[in-house]
Amino acid sequence: MTDSPTHQRHDPPRPDNMTHVQLTWIEKRIEHWIRFGRIAKDEILDRRRRIISFRPGAVFAFVRWAANDYGTISSRIDIVRAVRASEPFTTLPFVQPGGDILLTIEGWPKVSQVLAHIDAVDGAGVDPCDAAPDHWRHVHNRIAAGQLPRAYTMERHRAWLKRREIEG
Repeated sequence: MTDSPTHQRHDPPRPDNMTHVQLTWIEKRIEHWIRFGRIAKDEILDRRRRIISFRPGAVFAFVRWAANDYGTISSRIDIVRAVRASEPFTTLPFVQPGGDILLTIEGWPKVSQVLAHIDAVDGAGVDPCDAAPDHWRHVHNRIAAGQLPRAYTMERHRAWLKRREIEG
């Protein structure tokens, strides 16, 4: 096996078959949070750390931000689909075992664009968890290229639901 971050499953299976995300909150230093996602389990480790778990197939947005005495040093958002035990995945810090990464954006100006787009999807009456995975890939590609992503409309969402129904 190579050192590539994408792996085929050869590790022992996860006992609960869920994807676990470690969240940390140290005010004005480290902030990890979930912007959207259907949480299956929430375990508080201590006053600064929690483990959030997602069932296979769940889509969630994971935001990471860090600062030092001089300001923001890192900001990132990942939109991830939790994988089943038999599926390949890409590793991601603080996410066990990893997931199918639909979008990954770094830098606060671009992260804030993604957050605004998530708000727009919500505003269109669609839960961002239910939006088409291809749409999040589209948003990633457009923002990475310095372009505006297309709006996710109810019409696009209905087309996605029909496609998903046909693909079974």
